[in-house]
Amino acid sequence: MNYKSIADMFLTIAKKKGSKKYIFFEDKVYKFSQTRDLVIKYANALKEQGLKKGDRVGVLLENSPEFIFSIFAIFLNGAVAVPINTFLKDEEISYILNNCEAKFLITSDNFWSEVKELNVPSLVNKFSFQDGNLTNLSKVAEGQTLDFEVPEMDLEDIAILIYTSGTTGNPKGAMLTHMNLLSNVDACNKAFKIKNNDRFLLFLPMFHSYAFTTCIMLPTYVGCSIIILKSVMELKKKSFKNVLLFKRPTFFLGVPQVYTALSKAKLPGWFIKFLYPVRIHVSGGAPLPEEILKEFEGKFKRPIIEGYGLSEASPVVAVNRLEEQRAYSVGPALPGVEVKVVDDNEEELPVGAVGELIVKGPNVMKGYWGLPEVTKMTIKNGWLFTGDMARLDEDGFIYIVDRKKDLIIVKGINLYPREIEELLYTVDGVEAAAVIGIPDKASGEVPVAYLLPKEGAKLDPAAIKEFLKEHLANFKVPRHIYVVDELPLTATGKVLKRKLKEQVLSKGMNV
Repeated sequence: MNYKSIADMFLTIAKKKGSKKYIFFEDKVYKFSQTRDLVIKYANALKEQGLKKGDRVGVLLENSPEFIFSIFAIFLNGAVAVPINTFLKDEEISYILNNCEAKFLITSDNFWSEVKELNVPSLVNKFSFQDGNLTNLSKVAEGQTLDFEVPEMDLEDIAILIYTSGTTGNPKGAMLTHMNLLSNVDACNKAFKIKNNDRFLLFLPMFHSYAFTTCIMLPTYVGCSIIILKSVMELKKKSFKNVLLFKRPTFFLGVPQVYTALSKAKLPGWFIKFLYPVRIHVSGGAPLPEEILKEFEGKFKRPIIEGYGLSEASPVVAVNRLEEQRAYSVGPALPGVEVKVVDDNEEELPVGAVGELIVKGPNVMKGYWGLPEVTKMTIKNGWLFTGDMARLDEDGFIYIVDRKKDLIIVKGINLYPREIEELLYTVDGVEAAAVIGIPDKASGEVPVAYLLPKEGAKLDPAAIKEFLKEHLANFKVPRHIYVVDELPLTATGKVLKRKLKEQVLSKGMNV
């Protein structure tokens, strides 16, 4: 990796790959050279409008080629991209833009009604897309030359601000540098052993760090093609079979819920055996229940490689390898990344002991935007404290036990919800499961389970409780099991347990 910046990487790869097909989206195809020209024109247009190195630019766009054009145009100017969760409401969007003092917002007509009246004093301009073109930006881009002088940049300059989900309080902006992202994709490339002719299927939300790094930055870095779907819902449409047949994706990065859906997709055995093109399936974003893993591998006769990461680590920390996978493990750390498991005194624990996982490496963020004190509590001596409880085996494979903050203490005994949730996922008809701790006078806390049923399924809480009693110690069996119509989820399908707990304790849901 000898690049000076992400801009340098993009321009170098685009020149090298030239006529190779880079982006597939619906009936459109963009070659590397075409994308490069568009990006340079947009970069010139942004510069002409006053964008300077270090300025923050909000990007509120659905999955589309324009998201990629915008991001790299921002990078070419040495500015900072701020991808915004498209599920947020105007107040939440306004908070992020004000917090990072955004100078520009690039958005689409789909979100214009949400943002046109935003009270963001620092915004100089808003650009929107229409019919696949930047309506404002494309006008000023017309007549722009393909000459562009990239400003001097340092690898330690901030490239992107990824705002965390903000399950408590306001979201925090993780400052990821050019070095953070480039080192992470370089390490991923080595771990996955990506081939030049691989094609990445991108259907997860582009604003999410997982999708951004593994489905945009990684294939660009290697010079591979990206097949963009508007959303995960495209996987359920009949047209998805045409995507598999005619666009031939080989690299599939998903989340557990996607693999649940694929396991039930109506794809005949002969199609899977002879025509299914995907060679690597990766799961991240949330823990992968064993039941989903077995069901998928039984149908597709291909493994799912589980990995682990967090936005503050750009985000990939560890992943299993094609040549060796271990059940329940998220694999060993990426090349160049160190991990340790420590106790509450920050002392390293022996192999097999459960403690907090901490991470060190070139992928660890610079810190949280405008929050030096919170940064000091999260990064100590270069080590990122993840808040995840884990153990390591003798070969360095990581086993995530649970979130530190999700730990339930019953009469002084530590209880990790994931152990119960894994069992709940084996119950026929369970779509999603979440176990949280509720205050109790006698025990301190007791576990309570919330289940989301699969479409058309009926769940019997009493029968499920009896099933759990056969497999768990009494103190681990949930005091109550509730079947609900919905659970609070992140963009990648992870249950927001702290939000669930807040809803429960405020009497928003049953206790």
